[in-house]
Amino acid sequence: MRKNQQGASYIAVLIAIMGFAFLAKIAIAVWAPYWDDRVVDSQITELLQSSPADTDPSKFASQMSQRLEMNNVRDLKFDEIAQVTNIDGLQVKKEYEIRKPFLLNIDLVLKFEKSFDQRSVQTK
Repeated sequence: MRKNQQGASYIAVLIAIMGFAFLAKIAIAVWAPYWDDRVVDSQITELLQSSPADTDPSKFASQMSQRLEMNNVRDLKFDEIAQVTNIDGLQVKKEYEIRKPFLLNIDLVLKFEKSFDQRSVQTK
């Protein structure tokens, strides 16, 4: 009597490998922009905590540009991604999007938005 084979077929293994490769490609494409955004957020928070309330917005922007350069975030320019105002303390509004080529004519669009207020940051 003949026994049935058990286990995965070659096609099933090939499909699983292709699925894993696809997920790995997505993770690699998305990792760097999210990491850079996390660094930008932490540097804005640190600088807001250490800056006096009457800091000039242009001085804040230049200090942030220096911090981003030191932290190897060279793809983002602070003046292009954020607006700094000084009304009742420093306020920073960060808003930008990144387009990453993914597969053939498919692009991944990552949008980042966050607002920072000096008073709320300093109370934490």
